[in-house]
Amino acid sequence: MVTGAIAYSELQQNDPQALANAIDLLREHPEYNSRWSSQLSQNTDSTLNSDQILFMLAARWSDDIRGNDNFDRPRWHYINLPYRPEGQPASVSVREPDPDNIINAFQENLALVRSGNSGSERAVALCWLFHLTGDVHQPLHTSTLFTTEYPQGDRGGTRFYIRARESSSPISLHRFWDDLILGSENARTVRNRATGLRLNQNYSRDALSELSERQFDNWAESESFELARVVAYRNGNLAGSPDEENAPVLPSDYASSAQAVGERRAVLAGYRLSDLLQQVF
Repeated sequence: MVTGAIAYSELQQNDPQALANAIDLLREHPEYNSRWSSQLSQNTDSTLNSDQILFMLAARWSDDIRGNDNFDRPRWHYINLPYRPEGQPASVSVREPDPDNIINAFQENLALVRSGNSGSERAVALCWLFHLTGDVHQPLHTSTLFTTEYPQGDRGGTRFYIRARESSSPISLHRFWDDLILGSENARTVRNRATGLRLNQNYSRDALSELSERQFDNWAESESFELARVVAYRNGNLAGSPDEENAPVLPSDYASSAQAVGERRAVLAGYRLSDLLQQVF
């Protein structure tokens, strides 16, 4: 949602026509009336407009429809690029990613948005582009750890349990990273968080050298995977457990370093989504 909100503000400032075209297509979504229309009409915040909220909802839609046989594509949210840290024995083998993954899904949906298919089909694909652009910037959506403790892989940190603090309940490392930016779905809270990040000079376009890279697969493989290796897993030195009951506490400096990475990745995703929509529309 934060990524969608950042992209909205960028388009509003830099390319209002592309923004209008994207909004028009989203209104052709097969679930616009059943899922979104009532939420948009209930907005009473004069500082928020319905189009801005629609961008947030479109970015979240691919999670909202999990379990829906018509739309859900569980494997599209990630790619399990294998990471076996140095020092692991040769007996630890790795598995190559399933071809049904976030990189191939992005290309498939980009082609569909640009196609002559029906508006409803293109609107569904557009929502996937929103969502996949956000997901690919989360390091643990691009990697899986293989060690003696995780001979089958930790599935992007979803089986790697930690505790954020001594007094905290165990959670997966994946969930810890997913919740770094925001834990609320309130539209005003999302908008305020997105605005704060976008106006932070540390995350201005000029400060983000990564923006010169325009290939989606490199966002996954060269950027997020490397961040998973170096920051999320700390080069294989981060302590975790496949057993929730034995989940260790994160190092005291872990949260702050992860937060900085998470924020930068969220802003990058918002800028890149805006740039993509300008190309498409």
